[in-house]
Amino acid sequence: RPRVDMARVQLPASAAEAEAQLGSGSVVVSCTATWAAPCAQMNNVFAELSAEYTALTFVQLDADDFPDLCERFGVESVPYFLFLHDGKVTEAVIGANAPELTLKVKQNALTAAIHGDATVPAMPSQKQSLHARLSALTRRSPVMLFMKGSADAPRCGFSRQIVEILQEEKIQFETFDILTDEEVRQGLKEFSNWPTFPQLYADGKLLGGLDIVREMREEGELADAVPAAARAGGLNARLHALTHSAPVVLFMKGSRDAPRCGFSKTIVEILQGEKVSFETFDILTDEDVRQGLKTYSNWPTFPQLYADGKLIGGLDIVREMREEGELRDALPPAALTAA
Repeated sequence: RPRVDMARVQLPASAAEAEAQLGSGSVVVSCTATWAAPCAQMNNVFAELSAEYTALTFVQLDADDFPDLCERFGVESVPYFLFLHDGKVTEAVIGANAPELTLKVKQNALTAAIHGDATVPAMPSQKQSLHARLSALTRRSPVMLFMKGSADAPRCGFSRQIVEILQEEKIQFETFDILTDEEVRQGLKEFSNWPTFPQLYADGKLLGGLDIVREMREEGELADAVPAAARAGGLNARLHALTHSAPVVLFMKGSRDAPRCGFSKTIVEILQGEKVSFETFDILTDEDVRQGLKTYSNWPTFPQLYADGKLIGGLDIVREMREEGELRDALPPAALTAA
């Protein structure tokens, strides 16, 4: 992923250090976890905001390292963002919502600058808020194509040709239709200093437009320029495809009709009880997938539940989400039937 300056983000090494950092002044807290895929994107957004809004203190907590603090603040999922003043929570942003986080940071920075002792900083403009949104969009998938129309229905010849190239090279990618959002369309031109479309990004970095992508393909360089997770043929590409093979996919021991361990049996029962439509993959039939998923998602045990290709968690997390009434909200509507 692109390197982001984390210099202004405080990473406490102990609970005492964290308490000191959170106890006074205006603080923004990011509760994150290495195993939650949406956190990686939001960590970048958080770091960029910390550089722009210097009236606030930015602290990042790993939920697994500081469980007591997270429990005290009512953090039940990650990413989760808290706004504190003198140690007291004033508001929160739940989930990977970069626009809402940016707005709340801007509002709190203005309040802190007006009422605090710090010198009032130059407030970021609407353009800087757009910058954070574009940064998140370009990182939404390992390979992102900003085009006119969609992969299935391109609305200009250049977009159609670049889609064909990517498909012929068996590169997995997501698209964003710039015709649906004029702010993104105009903002990307300045964001990447590239005036035309389509624009292709790999791990948040601009590769170029149609001419450059075509030349890279002709020179045999295109496949090497995109992350392994987006390339056909590798294990990561296979895992990416498997986790995206249905709106909800459960990697388990056995099948839904014949689970081969108690944990798998229990999570199947939970999903069926919540009337969730899901596909299963029996990890006992494929050792490459079984071992590969542990690294791919940084999650060492099974079962593993994925929604729209993103890891939700294992049995304990799914059970807790069900008990808190959060499970159905975490799953795509396409996988839900009437409760």
